[in-house]
Amino acid sequence: MADAQQGVTRFGLQLKPVIPFSFFDPLTELKKGSLNGSYEITGGTAFGMVVRAGITESITFETGINQINRRFDVRIANDTTDYNDAAPLRFIGYEVPVMGLVFIRLGERSYMNNALGFSMDFYPSDAEVIMKESRAYLARNNWLHFGVVGNVGVEYRTRKSGTFYLGATYHRPFGDMAQAELRWFDAINREYLTKAGIGGSYLTVDLRYFLHSDPDRIRKKKRAGE
Repeated sequence: MADAQQGVTRFGLQLKPVIPFSFFDPLTELKKGSLNGSYEITGGTAFGMVVRAGITESITFETGINQINRRFDVRIANDTTDYNDAAPLRFIGYEVPVMGLVFIRLGERSYMNNALGFSMDFYPSDAEVIMKESRAYLARNNWLHFGVVGNVGVEYRTRKSGTFYLGATYHRPFGDMAQAELRWFDAINREYLTKAGIGGSYLTVDLRYFLHSDPDRIRKKKRAGE
């Protein structure tokens, strides 16, 4: 079968827009005395490569590497001075997921999958934005975190042109991804600080394309016939 999974290693590319659903707590509020503000994830983009190794006809092992760019809308206000400001902030990370997939056949060449696994999340640096009288700083808790990943999707496997995939992924880190800080400075440069943890969970829409690859037994027959 041209669309068999067993003994097949597939390489693919993926693009995953981040969807800021309210169910996944995109808003983190910070407050201390008259100083208050928020970090709200407004979207983002993940992209990278995927590698699949077929174990059986219905079970596949998947890994890869992605860059995730989270976009935040940062707001800060001081009730006693009528100060109010906002600015965008980006926080970049890298992810190496390891998942097991189970496929259900829907049609001659269409399949549905459910996947579950873990991810190693790397954060190379902190992020900062300077505003008129304040500063927002997003400090990573550690350079390496772990998280759980769940995925569901459908794909169409062509005979020779590869596999086209549409799905959704939920990524939830274990513990806070970073510490969010907001600082306001008064007229004599005294500092007022408020902070809170950022979880970093997100949902994506997954667009993937896998290159065509023959099963090992077919490749061996082709080489034997050369």
